Amino acid sequence: FAGRIISGWLTRYLATDAPQGTAPIEHVRVTETGEGRFQNAVQAGSHRLFADESESLGGLDSGPSPYDFLSIALGACTSMTLRLYADHKKLTLGRIGVDVSHAKIHARDCEECAESERSSGARIDRFERVIFVDGEVSEELRDRIAEIAGKCPVHRTLEAVAKIKTVVKSESRVTER
Repeated sequence: FAGRIISGWLTRYLATDAPQGTAPIEHVRVTETGEGRFQNAVQAGSHRLFADESESLGGLDSGPSPYDFLSIALGACTSMTLRLYADHKKLTLGRIGVDVSHAKIHARDCEECAESERSSGARIDRFERVIFVDGEVSEELRDRIAEIAGKCPVHRTLEAVAKIKTVVKSESRVTER
């Protein structure tokens, strides 16, 4: 077990086709590492990291899960959107933090859902976002922060219905491009 974890971690620092900081790409590439059942190497621009599942789901827990990445995207986008707003409005806003959790719930248990959505027996993805700001925040500003958070592009994407185009290619080596 320890060897698998160390070898998975070590691949971040060994010479590969494109080590961290070089050969940036304009898209995100996710490739199985061959270590563990679910571990994937992720390259976004010149950044490299792992995606994995928890040990309880059969992974090595060597990186965030796919839903963790969605939560990261929502939290980071929210914080950045609020910082842009505060800077634009010249607000003295303390350090911003965002906690995001994800769960699959029954639509009937969704307080934020419309009645038509609640009547379905479906399960839905629910992200709970808690924004915290260092220092005192008036009730008026608190309401405005919640409103601006809803304008975060990732928030809008998650609430909208996205379209995904899929193309499958055969390659002799997935990591070559």
